[in-house]
Amino acid sequence: MSTPPPDGNQPPAYNPPPGYNSPPPAPQYGSGPQYSSAPQYGSAPPPAPQYASAPPSQPGRTLGIVAFILSFFVQLVALILGIIALVQSRKAGQKNGWALAAIIISAVLMILGVILFIAIVIPLLSLSSEVLQACQGVDFSGTVEVRGVQIDCSTVSR
Repeated sequence: MSTPPPDGNQPPAYNPPPGYNSPPPAPQYGSGPQYSSAPQYGSAPPPAPQYASAPPSQPGRTLGIVAFILSFFVQLVALILGIIALVQSRKAGQKNGWALAAIIISAVLMILGVILFIAIVIPLLSLSSEVLQACQGVDFSGTVEVRGVQIDCSTVSR
């Protein structure tokens, strides 16, 4: 059973909870702390700028650059790495200028190295053999003249 109202006139008013789409109830003055409605915000801020995606994979590009740098110092290694890089790039259907440059520079410098070796080392070897023969003729004592240069045979090793 329900209890009768305290003054006997009318039952206390029942306020049902607000629905999802109904506006909030108007505040009643003098019935506790008053709160203002939540602030209304505008639309969401624009999304943060996206960083550019990584460039498409280019197989052999890094190896081609390494080969290019090495082509000035270690030509044989650079030639091999350049060929490997060029093959990898061609399989992927791309060009690799670094690898091609490394191959060309390595090959040219290797050829120049061989030419310089032949031009410098072979004459030095023939000069040393002439000095050795001349010093053997004087039994490694005294001096001899080879190609216009005086050589002390006591300093020549046998």
